Amino acid sequence: MITIIKPGLLTSIQDLGRYGFQKYGVIASGVMDQIAHRVANLLVGNKESESTIEMTLIGPTIQFHENTLIAITGGDLSPVINGKAIGTWKPIFVKKGSVLSFGKCQAGCRAYLAAAGGFSVPFIMGSKSTYLRAEIGGNEGRALKKHDAIHIGNPSSIALKMIHFYQPQLFSDFVSGRWAVDASLIPIYQKRKSIRVLKGRHYHLFTKQSQQKLYEEGFEVSSQSDRMGYRLTGPALALEKPEEMISEAVAFGTIQVPPGGDPIILLADKQTTGGYPKIAQIASVDLPFLAQAKPGDTLHFTEITHEEAQRLILEKEKVLQELKVGIKHKFA
Repeated sequence: MITIIKPGLLTSIQDLGRYGFQKYGVIASGVMDQIAHRVANLLVGNKESESTIEMTLIGPTIQFHENTLIAITGGDLSPVINGKAIGTWKPIFVKKGSVLSFGKCQAGCRAYLAAAGGFSVPFIMGSKSTYLRAEIGGNEGRALKKHDAIHIGNPSSIALKMIHFYQPQLFSDFVSGRWAVDASLIPIYQKRKSIRVLKGRHYHLFTKQSQQKLYEEGFEVSSQSDRMGYRLTGPALALEKPEEMISEAVAFGTIQVPPGGDPIILLADKQTTGGYPKIAQIASVDLPFLAQAKPGDTLHFTEITHEEAQRLILEKEKVLQELKVGIKHKFA
């Protein structure tokens, strides 16, 4: 079990999402950075779909009430255990009674904490993800708060072998794994981000100037941004002429343009349908970089073909599968 001593800015339990219910108006939700989430779970022997704790900008303070195998991935929020700095993107075996806390946000803005066995909260419509606006999933349908006690599930057979491996080395507050994931899976989060996009369904309806501005000028992430979407400020984008739009399906990474001209990028807590014109769609391979953008960061869009986008995401999946196989082999 863990106890939340301080909740941080926005800390919630998430998994890969709640699918199959959008036709009823229930959004998918889930983690913002799927790669960081999946890697964190693999590092502690969990299924990639298991729940993690998503932390935003200011991390929580958490006490462990049992020896626990954990991993922290995603943005660098300067994690420490009992005041001692710890590494990320690697397994950490934490001693009972130890306290995990976070300092300054060094890079990115969202970090993920996985624990061997996952977090024992109810499945709501097949998912543990917290949908904050509807108050369902996670821990009582809300962000974690002070004094929350979260139970940890039963570790997998691989996790038990990991724990058996690290247990004899636990002489102090924690023992850090001597291995980490391949560098190709660890993003370099920068304040100025280049994001690859495909032309959207309504790209052709925008003025030539707007089409050029999309690729040639930068857009800043506004402070009026959340898990539902990033509001961008920068050059205004406009249609050639007013159009009547029928609401239709949208996806994580869809870039819509309201009448005011400032684009909105839809994120994990996006609505199920949207009626604004869609100028572009962010390539899946760059969604984790997008998820780590914070207010004040600048986004620059570059066009990519469908074929290149597919190739890049398949390459990323191949590296993830290699990590999965490598962990199984190491602790067979």
